[in-house]
Amino acid sequence: MLAEVVTRDGLCFWAFDRSEIPELSGLDTADRELAAGMCAGCPVINECLELDLRMAGADTVGVWGARPDTDRRQIHPVWMARRNPLKRGDRR
Repeated sequence: MLAEVVTRDGLCFWAFDRSEIPELSGLDTADRELAAGMCAGCPVINECLELDLRMAGADTVGVWGARPDTDRRQIHPVWMARRNPLKRGDRR
């Protein structure tokens, strides 16, 4: 369901020619600006980020959820820990 929402409503899936989407440079600031600009006005940014964290995780590439892959690789362990609190060693 989440993938359907993102592919149906995500700007990058219907508003842009996929061959014209620029590649990330590997420079943090430039890539963050590129990602923010590409996703500006997209109605499903949060859903897109959630989908990528679920599906690609640490192996992510490109832009998803208005964030470059380097940022999402840093977010993924925190997202996993919050999603699965008992796996952190917490006891309830």
